[in-house]
Amino acid sequence: MLEQTRTFRLAAVELLAISLVALFQELTLIRWVPGQVRALAYFPNLILLSAFLGLGLGCLRARGKSLLWLWPVSLVALVLAAVGMGQVVFTHESTDEHLWLLYYDLPPGAPVVRNLHLPIISLFTLSAVSFIPLGQLLAQRLQSFRERGQSLWGYCLDILGSLTGVITFTWLSISGLLPVWWFAALLLLGLLLVFRHGRVTVGYAVAGALTLTAVQLSERNERYSPYYAITRKAGLEPWQGFDVLANGSLHQCARSLRRDTPGLDEKHRVVREGYHHPYRLLAKPPRRVLVLGAGTGNDVAVALDEGAEQVDAVEIDPVILELGKQHHPDRPYDSPKVRIINTDARSFLNESTETYDLVVFGTLDSLTRLSALSNVRLDNFVYTQESIEAARRHLAPGGGMVLYFMVLATYIDEHILGMLVRAFGEPPGVVRADRHLFNNIYLAGEAFSAVRPPASSDEVKALMELDVPTDDWPYLYLRGRELGSFYLSIMAILGLLAVAAVMLVSRQMREGMLKLRGWDMPMFLFGLAFLLLETNSVTRMGLVWGATWLTSAVVFGAILAMILLATVVTQLRTLPPLLVVPGLVVTLVVGYALPTEMLLQMDGALRLLLSTLFVGAPIFFASCCFATAFRDRDESDHALGWNLLGAVTGGLLEMLSMVLGFKALTLLALLAYLPAVLPGLRRR
Repeated sequence: MLEQTRTFRLAAVELLAISLVALFQELTLIRWVPGQVRALAYFPNLILLSAFLGLGLGCLRARGKSLLWLWPVSLVALVLAAVGMGQVVFTHESTDEHLWLLYYDLPPGAPVVRNLHLPIISLFTLSAVSFIPLGQLLAQRLQSFRERGQSLWGYCLDILGSLTGVITFTWLSISGLLPVWWFAALLLLGLLLVFRHGRVTVGYAVAGALTLTAVQLSERNERYSPYYAITRKAGLEPWQGFDVLANGSLHQCARSLRRDTPGLDEKHRVVREGYHHPYRLLAKPPRRVLVLGAGTGNDVAVALDEGAEQVDAVEIDPVILELGKQHHPDRPYDSPKVRIINTDARSFLNESTETYDLVVFGTLDSLTRLSALSNVRLDNFVYTQESIEAARRHLAPGGGMVLYFMVLATYIDEHILGMLVRAFGEPPGVVRADRHLFNNIYLAGEAFSAVRPPASSDEVKALMELDVPTDDWPYLYLRGRELGSFYLSIMAILGLLAVAAVMLVSRQMREGMLKLRGWDMPMFLFGLAFLLLETNSVTRMGLVWGATWLTSAVVFGAILAMILLATVVTQLRTLPPLLVVPGLVVTLVVGYALPTEMLLQMDGALRLLLSTLFVGAPIFFASCCFATAFRDRDESDHALGWNLLGAVTGGLLEMLSMVLGFKALTLLALLAYLPAVLPGLRRR
């Protein structure tokens, strides 16, 4: 009896460790892989989905031969593949969405592959394989809890381990350590899983050494911010300042832009003229200036040079801000006239009540997504109709707005024009000239009334009728509300890979799929609906509280905490289905009907309360329903496998937000939850 108790306690510790390691590995890959293969910066959710798929496949292999040996081997293969692909120029030929793929850290002779499918599919597959052994261990430990009639306590440990993984990696990530330390921490935690397996431990040590060596030798970046892998390249002349590479792509160029800077070559005189041009069109110098996306400080330096008495500089990335403070040749951030605000531009617009003579949108074009749960880019909520209107409300009487942008697609220009026309009621002035760092300058507001082009009512009407980005559909870089061939092909290929993998690893699943029986459809739908709900929650809270890493980490952690609470409550005392199911339906409907802008207009305490209810209530009720269903399953490994495969499907369906908008994901989640929870309600 004593031996059984000791074995069970060991299983509990291992379950906690497995979940911690799996979540830590997932976050490590999401942060590191895009720094090697920059195309993946636009698709971090694919690493997340690969983790779900791999864990699900591992759960389905719970009764098979141990695959623990595969974990270190597959991790080495994934790292080496990412390092190798990091030396290749992958380009994007599809016109579905504009991606900034600027390979400034590769030599001119680097091989070129005109297709993004290869790195996406290859790394998705290798990543999924690396999670299969962890999924197998997870399912085996959960099944041991199931056999003792404590399946929900096992699930609690699973969630607690995941929550610990989020906290641990978040702390390690913001500490400024390079990725080799992330992998070292991952491998050190992994020792908890392999130390009792002699042969595997030896192979693990060898594979771990190879992994750390490959990660260290391949490192091309100097620092890692919460958003990018960053490298600074100094110019040859003092006035040339430096370039900032983000994930290997050119992101910013810090230059001396003062009007009295001597010795500039022709190219940089053109850049300087472009930055100063809007000020030449003003009747008088602006006294108070707001710069959104201040970056390393170019726009701030220009505003100071033009006589601004106060400049508020808003920038989301703390590392880029620090580089500007230390190395910008004009030293704009040293001026006592400058107030630095390290936050998301949209969050500042939502919360500030100050007004300005000039509001400047710097070149905010983002090179990464908001989070691994969303197809929204880091800057997308800055370029929406509601954001432009919020910026207009910050204009003092007679003020003006300037947007610098590198427009490489006609539809992006149309989106910007349409938003400005709706916000100001008339077309903006547009200066179209290649200034190297931008080629379009949009000028709106009373300050630029003299340069507005004459426009007929028909032209204004046509611009007003354009389908422009909104907070619900924040896709500036998409041509329109459609899933183009590129995204459809990605969804189809990954879906087929998932089905083929499931049929390959599980005879029971293969026979069930072929004969259309034996499917655990409720568990599948729980996973599908939950990922849609989680994606919508993280994205909309990014809008309400700012699209910063802290918001994403807090919301994700809060979601895991709510799942843990619901599971503990269900284990101690099952809530009545007549309370839980209607609660789920009502909170989803209210969440869909509640306008996000209503939260934006509330003060901090009330907004926090409603945000907590908005995110937490449906998650709590959904988790109660799932916990009850999971407890009743005889085979917890297959139940969790189906659930994770449903999450993969939900992640692919998240791309429908490109067509339907984000609020519609709530309705899709509701439609998936209903057939999962109503049969249980009828039985009880």
